[in-house]
Amino acid sequence: MPRLFDAHFHIIDPAHPLVENNGYLPEPFTTRDYLARVKDLKVAGGAVVSGSFQAFDQGYLLDALAQLGPNFVGVTQLPAGTPDGRIRELADAGVRAVRFNLRRGGSAGLADLDRFARRVHDLVGWHTELYVDSRELEELSPTLNSLPAVSIDHLGLHPDGLPALLRLVEVGVKVKATGFGRIDLDPVAAVKAIMAVDPGALMVGTDLPSTRARRPFEDHDLEIIAETVGPEHVETVFRGNAEAFYLRA
Repeated sequence: MPRLFDAHFHIIDPAHPLVENNGYLPEPFTTRDYLARVKDLKVAGGAVVSGSFQAFDQGYLLDALAQLGPNFVGVTQLPAGTPDGRIRELADAGVRAVRFNLRRGGSAGLADLDRFARRVHDLVGWHTELYVDSRELEELSPTLNSLPAVSIDHLGLHPDGLPALLRLVEVGVKVKATGFGRIDLDPVAAVKAIMAVDPGALMVGTDLPSTRARRPFEDHDLEIIAETVGPEHVETVFRGNAEAFYLRA
């Protein structure tokens, strides 16, 4: 298995605020828990992603980045009215993207997507990440097509939205092959389709600790991706694409 830039995982630290989301509160999953779980996966870095149950708390994220080191970055959720100075502080601490959680909430809303995504990109170079059912992408496409840098979580979740997702890939949108225990589409078919459009679009992540998924991440999920993309692409898909997206100067 190649070295992995884990493009999507969560840290759940009970020392920081957690917000019940639709009656759900996750179990702790600290940086120590994460590192123990991935010790055999050749993780070379990754992206800590804010969940709905963390809302706008930044304390857990800043602590996690300090503990994990410089090859790890943050994907945060922020109110659209966050001052420029605070955004710069977070960027200096290693945050590299803002997330719009359109499926679970806890983030800025759809009405703020265009303006806020452009603002943080212009200010500190952040891209925008969406947790969204791909069946909604057709309606969102006019906005997403015009944004400077975007990624979609969990292969877009649903097969009916795959054509719309692929049209976005054609214009440069990135996609995370993550969360196989929560998606409703065939991951092999989706990965093959994305690779046929743009092998540079696909990134890989564990989605640990797989909160609310029907089944948690399994190491075998990475084997499925590696076999699907083939030896000529595996290094780029597992590491190169995500490092270029998250760690670019």
